[in-house]
Amino acid sequence: MNANSPFSNLQAELEQREADGRLRRRRLVDGMQQSRLEVDGAAVLSFCSNDYLGLASHPELVMAMQRGAGEAGVGAAASHLITGHHRLHHELEMALASFVGRPGALLFSTGYMANLGVVTALVGRHDAVFADRLNHASLNDAAVLSRASLHRYAHNDVVALEGLLANSPAKRRLVMVDSVFSMDGDIASLPQLLELCERYDAWLLIDDAHGFGVLGQHGRGVLEHFDLCSPRIIYMATLGKAAGVSGAFVAGEPELIAYLMQTARTYVYTTATPPALAAALLAALPLIEQGVARRAHLQRLIDTLRGGLALRRWRLDASTTPIQPLIIGHNDEALDASEYLREHGILVPAIRPPTVPQGTARLRISLSAAHSVADVELLIETLHAAEGALAQ
Repeated sequence: MNANSPFSNLQAELEQREADGRLRRRRLVDGMQQSRLEVDGAAVLSFCSNDYLGLASHPELVMAMQRGAGEAGVGAAASHLITGHHRLHHELEMALASFVGRPGALLFSTGYMANLGVVTALVGRHDAVFADRLNHASLNDAAVLSRASLHRYAHNDVVALEGLLANSPAKRRLVMVDSVFSMDGDIASLPQLLELCERYDAWLLIDDAHGFGVLGQHGRGVLEHFDLCSPRIIYMATLGKAAGVSGAFVAGEPELIAYLMQTARTYVYTTATPPALAAALLAALPLIEQGVARRAHLQRLIDTLRGGLALRRWRLDASTTPIQPLIIGHNDEALDASEYLREHGILVPAIRPPTVPQGTARLRISLSAAHSVADVELLIETLHAAEGALAQ
């Protein structure tokens, strides 16, 4: 790059990222999202996807989206509050609310936009937000943008959270938490968090991005998993992971949904998602509800991985969900491990700081019902070989 470029300082930062082993690169995928992909021109067995139920390429969803596009076209053309709110959007909102057992629901384009919209609409300068230190970046960014005072407590430390709530003079209090933590795969202590919110007059925002479709007997997410029901709960889930499509929704009390429709800027000031996506999601919900066998198979894969790995230096952290973090430690070794797997036809991403804490660089193994037991056994065998090869 030209030294006189106005962006030369940015290039220096990029070079430092690369030297630190923190530079991210995109991979080029061809074809449908499945357990086996063509990535950068090579066939690989992928353990990268959040398509936990294997629905992203399901023929019923593909046909539903095609029918939806034939009926409503390929774009909504306006925001929901102008002329973008199609009948398919409306039917999906009603179906989602019913599915998770909440009075109402509101669609958003992405989970990131949902979290930003909710938090900035509900709290401001004289309010307080309480957040688990391992929350997703969208929740952290939302808290900063809201201008409320932000109080972060140690991961899953309910006692620390109670101390913060008990000493807060804030007008409004919002506790926000991932249900399943995206880099660790563990589940938040939601019954205890809800009890604290009841005691200290706080709202509880649950980001169920990685629980919706996976947890609960019928895939209704963390609310079904813990049998939680409270008007204080603000429930958010994404629709591009286990549901296999795209988007997100917020569910809760009628007053909450009506208020967000008027004040959530990421809802008001953006074009609605294509109605064809809503058509595909309407087809996905019955498959999720009836997906008991898919979830049982997914649990078998989790058990196979956890029971089969016997590593000496690398550590598989505790997780009962499809997110299985294999802690490597150093950035370079995590990258080397990921590259070793890729050279042997298996794709697993290396996750490094600042996404995870320093010294906890890892391979983030994501399991899907689209995998077979043989796929997981091959991963186990290759991981054992990788650890041995990189120790030399």
